[in-house]
Amino acid sequence: MEGEKNIEAHRPLMKTPLVLAVDAGGTNTVFGLVDHMGSVLIKTNVATLDFDRPDALVQYVYRKFLEEFSESVPAFTLEGIGIGAPNGNFFRGTIEHAPNLPWKGIVPLASMFTETFGVRSLITNDANAAALGEMQFGAAKGMKDFIFITLGTGLGSGIIVDGKLVYGHDGFAGELGHTIIIQHGRPCGCGRRGCLEQYCSANGLVKTYREIMMGSGLPAGNLGEMQAKTVFDLAMGGDEAAFYAFNYTGELLGYALANAVAFTSPEAIFLFGGLADAGELLFNPTILSFEKNLLGVYRNTVSILPSALPENDAALLGAASIIWTAKN
Repeated sequence: MEGEKNIEAHRPLMKTPLVLAVDAGGTNTVFGLVDHMGSVLIKTNVATLDFDRPDALVQYVYRKFLEEFSESVPAFTLEGIGIGAPNGNFFRGTIEHAPNLPWKGIVPLASMFTETFGVRSLITNDANAAALGEMQFGAAKGMKDFIFITLGTGLGSGIIVDGKLVYGHDGFAGELGHTIIIQHGRPCGCGRRGCLEQYCSANGLVKTYREIMMGSGLPAGNLGEMQAKTVFDLAMGGDEAAFYAFNYTGELLGYALANAVAFTSPEAIFLFGGLADAGELLFNPTILSFEKNLLGVYRNTVSILPSALPENDAALLGAASIIWTAKN
């Protein structure tokens, strides 16, 4: 028995494989260590605008990794670094002309992390990363064909076909937010008019409500400072204009998603983000419009569901999934 105890004591300590997940946003960059079960063991954040050069951010993350993460988390091996970022290109490992980041042009962020940490680093845009997170850790486990929609300030999307993200030939496929839903409609930051995200997003909902109130001639308070949460509260309180704004938003979203189904025939469509948190106010008109506009062969075969990713850690789980799914 004593001999067995000595053998156990000298057995090499098993190291847990972990991924360093990085979510580079226009306001904050969040990063943390994530295991293969989707547990975020440690995380922190820093203001992205504090770094006028991307390599300075990489060095900051590296110092935090050495000084805090390595000390706080028991023995582990770093399997890789997954990065979610606006305009992230998986094929080239770059961020390309992201309008809401301080670094302009083409930024080879993945190679910067690889050179600093000495492990493989992969990058994709934030909506694609979230789609992978849903497949790895959320409600899309076991699904090979689905569409993931993020409804925040804008509308992002990730499209999974046969268990793989659709990237296209250049890495920029799957931008449902920039399909035109209203010809000659609202101007979009991409330079075109009538894009879906100008109508089906938090900002789009507010714009719709403003248009309704300005057209009604009724007193509407300070419309310039209104947020989507305000429109939600008004709708829940019985405000007809706010309720109609949600109906109109859902109608257009359902219409657009019905068209998307004709391309990939997904098993489900997941909605994530602040606007999706409105629940039935958004889901009911979206599903009604979706089923009405679906090609007959698809009717009652595709579910529209809320994401199962925890909102606070969704970005990190998505970024980590870039590495975990690449290993599978």
